[in-house]
Order: sequence, then structure tokens, then C-alpha cells
Amino acid sequence: MKIASLTLYIDVKCPLCVAEMKRLRAWDRHSKLAFIDIAQPGFDPAPLGVDLAALNRQLHARTAEGRCLVGIDSIVAAYTLAGRGWMVAPLRVPVMRPTFRLLYRMFARNRMSVSRWIGLGTGSTCADETCTLKPDPSRNEHLD
Repeated sequence: MKIASLTLYIDVKCPLCVAEMKRLRAWDRHSKLAFIDIAQPGFDPAPLGVDLAALNRQLHARTAEGRCLVGIDSIVAAYTLAGRGWMVAPLRVPVMRPTFRLLYRMFARNRMSVSRWIGLGTGSTCADETCTLKPDPSRNEHLD
């Protein structure tokens, strides 16, 4: 079983989050990313050193070395590993990072409303307030 370079902790109840993770997975041709559903029954965030509320506030990721990344740092790492680092290049500009962090936190807090506003979660990919991102056993993913 291959160990991922980065494990992203996602909420499959968020249509926008699931859509984004599907894009990342499609771009990830070298299987460097793995995804774990924080909404699955029995999920325990304790090994990450954060609580479930923190995981729901912002995207969290853990590197293969055990380092925890939060918010835009998770996004930058994921896109870079998926070969799309150029898409998030502005997030790397030091003088802009505080602004991007604030904007991301505002966006993350309202991700469900944004999902509904742009029409996600109303189609065949989401039902009963849960969207689908099927697990990939070769990446040691745990999604329901």
C-alpha cells in the first residue's frame, strides 16, 4: 500500500469540497494525495491534535512526515502535489497571505451556502446531505 505525500481531511457533506477533491484526485496522476472523510461515523480527530470543530472550520492536511497544514497551506500543498501549483501561485505571495487567509476563512465558514448558491449538491452526486467521493484503497483512503 502506497503512503500518500499528503492526506486531506474533508467533509463529504460539503458539495463544493467534494467537487474540489474530485478535481484534485483527477489531476493527481502519481497518487500523492489521499482523502479522509471527517464526517464518517467513528472518525477520531485526536491523532491530528485538533478537534472536529477545527476540522470543520478549515481544510486540514497531514504530510507524510506528520506535519499538519491548515487552510491555504493545505490548498497550496495539495495543488502543488497534483501538478497544479501554478493555479495557487498567488497564495504564495508573502505580502498577500494574510488577506488570502482571511478570505479563505470567510469562504470556509460559508462553504455550504456557496455550494447551494452555485447549484452544487442538488444533482446526482449529492443525496441526503452527503456527496460522493469514493475511496481509493490503493491510497489508504477512508471515505463513506
